[in-house]
Amino acid sequence: MQVELTVNGVRRQLDVSERTLLVHALRDHLRLTGAHIGCDTSQCGACTVHLDGVAVKSCAVLAVQADGAEVVTVEGLADGQTLHPMQEAFSAHHGLQCGYCTPGMIMAGIDIARRHGVPTEETIRAELVGNLCRCTGYTNIVKAIAAGAKAMESAR
Repeated sequence: MQVELTVNGVRRQLDVSERTLLVHALRDHLRLTGAHIGCDTSQCGACTVHLDGVAVKSCAVLAVQADGAEVVTVEGLADGQTLHPMQEAFSAHHGLQCGYCTPGMIMAGIDIARRHGVPTEETIRAELVGNLCRCTGYTNIVKAIAAGAKAMESAR
């Protein structure tokens, strides 16, 4: 099946089976490996990307469902050598340990900031319920998202 997507600002045509998950289309067909496969059951959030501006777990979306859509992955956030404010915040606030969940956390954090402005710690924790980190206690992830949201708000 032919699928057309705009991925990180570039129009792409993919030949996929009707059962291909978006995460596999991104990783296997486009070699964009930032969306990690942690569970294949939409429970961990490591594969989170933005689909038409909304954070989704790409292991729960078929590539054919995304036909005609705009997809942004963690690879598409930076502007050249300048990181997105949420990426900067994760670095500055040590919002990672092994890094496996980090791309999904960053993408979820941006979505949280877009919907809530500068959210409270309680809001961030509630919103992250579908994103799992097996290495940290989430404290620095929450701090990073709060700082990233504040930086995003300042940049508007």
